[in-house]
Amino acid sequence: MRPLFLNPPTFEGFDGGAGARYQASREVTSFWYPTWLCYPAGMIPGSRVVDAPVQRLTLEDCLKIALDYEMVVMYTSTPTLAIDVETARRIKAQKPATITVLTGPHVSILPEDSLKFAKGAVDIVCRGEFDYSVKELCEGREWEKVDGISFLKDNRVVHTPDRPFITDLDALPFSSQVYKRDLPIEEYIIPHFRHPYVSIYTSRGCPSLCTYCLWPQTYSGRRMRTRSPENVYQEVKWIIDNIPGVKEISFDDDTFSANREHAKAVAEKIKPLGISWDINARANCDYDTLRTMREAGLRHVVVGYESGNEQILKNIKKGVTKAQAIEFTRNCKKLGISIHGAFIMGLPGETRETIRETIKYAKALDLDSIQVSLASPYPGTEFYEQAKREGWISSDAFLDATGHQKCVINYPHLSNKEIFDAVELFYDKFYFRPKYILRSIWKMLINGVERRKLLKEGKQYLAYMKKRKEAQV
Repeated sequence: MRPLFLNPPTFEGFDGGAGARYQASREVTSFWYPTWLCYPAGMIPGSRVVDAPVQRLTLEDCLKIALDYEMVVMYTSTPTLAIDVETARRIKAQKPATITVLTGPHVSILPEDSLKFAKGAVDIVCRGEFDYSVKELCEGREWEKVDGISFLKDNRVVHTPDRPFITDLDALPFSSQVYKRDLPIEEYIIPHFRHPYVSIYTSRGCPSLCTYCLWPQTYSGRRMRTRSPENVYQEVKWIIDNIPGVKEISFDDDTFSANREHAKAVAEKIKPLGISWDINARANCDYDTLRTMREAGLRHVVVGYESGNEQILKNIKKGVTKAQAIEFTRNCKKLGISIHGAFIMGLPGETRETIRETIKYAKALDLDSIQVSLASPYPGTEFYEQAKREGWISSDAFLDATGHQKCVINYPHLSNKEIFDAVELFYDKFYFRPKYILRSIWKMLINGVERRKLLKEGKQYLAYMKKRKEAQV
């Protein structure tokens, strides 16, 4: 069978495909590559990857494309499950013989519930890493003999044995080769990355114990598996040689710096290539590792600070103290590494006072840019089990009618509306302060590209906040 790997259409500007760590329309245009879909696509002859939100394809467009394929594999998420199931239903309605497959963290954790919810629209659910599961299905292997899948047979759900995590990551194809073949690279934008960028993984899994983090608890596991530095080097070199104009590589591992020896080895290997690169890092990475990476081309780090309150950091098992994060930030600035800080409003222990404390903390860190998200208890996470047990979940609607995040957490002492409103307050307090404004004006005065970029993002941000408010009325 020839498969179509589909990141289904949802909302305008919705970044929710395989690769995005939380699913929502963003404050400014942001699109991650559908990396998870591209690995199996690179192993199966005749495959194609379609990223509907990025390629601005409607459901009708996708249905027309699907007619040419015997299998459609879709990545789904907790917020978009109902929409994606309806897409599967439409695909089968026009061509009943099409095998429809759902993948992703939600169906990995709730395979039986997902199949029953789909009511025949979905044939197979892949649990966990689905690279080889889909390959074996397309090769014609009997479903019962394919590990890691669930399906309905005689009105009952059949679960095949769990598929072990992939340990030989070097055996997988280069996702970047599928990007070039199927996707419009110029359309993938992360505001704090140089454009155009290409995102790849050098590892899978994360050993950290953060209670809220979706990927390690549901999908990639808490054991970090790495590619060899040579294999990473070969893909980076391929990108430089074959995708003209790429200005930056994003190593979008759960935490690139979790294995410091591997991080330094990769850095040393790619250093001669002279390419700028970014990573996801924990705020306890030591100075020596940062310096080694910086000397090899590291320009920018994405860091989950989450909260400025010590107790909240303990509550979520972050494993990083404020003192460590402050030292890390100081070291990055000393080395000339820019920082995009990620914060979450509404984590266990949040109060009006801790919200103010975190905003003050972010301002004191004086990061280059930030993102502020709402705490989302996705099924399969420890946070979800805690929130369910304590009665904190007020709704199962993670998105509003336009695809923006809604706050589903409601504490006895802090309402979901207060948590929701804290996001805008956070952005206003951080970005509309004299120091940040003056720095931005200076950038715009000396750099025309930066000027156009900041003006465009400012316009998008104001439009986003207006939509966000209207959706709550």
